[in-house]
Amino acid sequence: MLNDKLKNYLHLHILVFIAGFTAILGKLISIEAVSLVWYRMVMASILMFIYIKIAKVDISIDKKTLLKFSIAGVIIALHWITFFASIDVSNISITLAMFSTGAFFASFIEPIIYKRKIIWYEILFGLIVILGIFIILQTEMKHIYGILLGIVSAFFSSLFAVLNGKFLEKDSATKISFYEFIAGVLFISIFIPVFGNGFTASYFNISIKDLGYLLVLASICTAYAFIASTYVMKQISPYTVVLTYNLEPIYGVFLAILIFPLSEKMSSSFYYGAVIILTTVLLNGILKNKKAFSIKKSQNEKNV
Repeated sequence: MLNDKLKNYLHLHILVFIAGFTAILGKLISIEAVSLVWYRMVMASILMFIYIKIAKVDISIDKKTLLKFSIAGVIIALHWITFFASIDVSNISITLAMFSTGAFFASFIEPIIYKRKIIWYEILFGLIVILGIFIILQTEMKHIYGILLGIVSAFFSSLFAVLNGKFLEKDSATKISFYEFIAGVLFISIFIPVFGNGFTASYFNISIKDLGYLLVLASICTAYAFIASTYVMKQISPYTVVLTYNLEPIYGVFLAILIFPLSEKMSSSFYYGAVIILTTVLLNGILKNKKAFSIKKSQNEKNV
């Protein structure tokens, strides 16, 4: 029998695997990115609402907080749209390699939100990441639109993560996620008629296969992942959680190569650049969390 600690670690890796599998579903689903995200957020909102009712979660909220959650909901919608659009115009490997740059956007966004100084090694690591991207561009210029969309997606993801970290100081993840999803749905529902063809009958005419993939995306990869990740973060140290989630691109690229060997075959320069980016992200996570642990330890020693 597995002990509780081992079960929690296994659960964490399953969640990271699920996060990596999201990109695979983005490739398998044939509808375009904006519609995909609209369906995902609608389905996830419904599933989240059912969970709230069953678990009797308090979702009372004031107008000011609702506005903050709504802004974050638009940001996560934009992140997902640009993420899946990047896959559409390039491939999973390119998208996930660029997604790894998000940790360094967070290094500059965090000081603004939390009002702290920028750490010197974060700037150095940011320059190394830029070097990794430059190496990839040497042979992958044909994927330039996917690269740009992937970087924009990483920026939105980092902004969303930092804002959510601030929100979690006062509210539960379930409440936050529910209102963010609703706001995302409303945003895209306005976006589609203004910039697209609107909600015509053909818009809702999707294949059974796409519907099945969307249900998996909305239930397992969204509603479940959001709720379960909150539970895991209460059982395992933030250091371990952050470091493990940095493996998401590695899991995703590995799965992509197995499932789509032809479209995911990349040049050697891509892999050199991707390894530089991923190694730098992991090193940044180790140093940042080691420093946070040292600060917490010194504070505890002072309180004794």
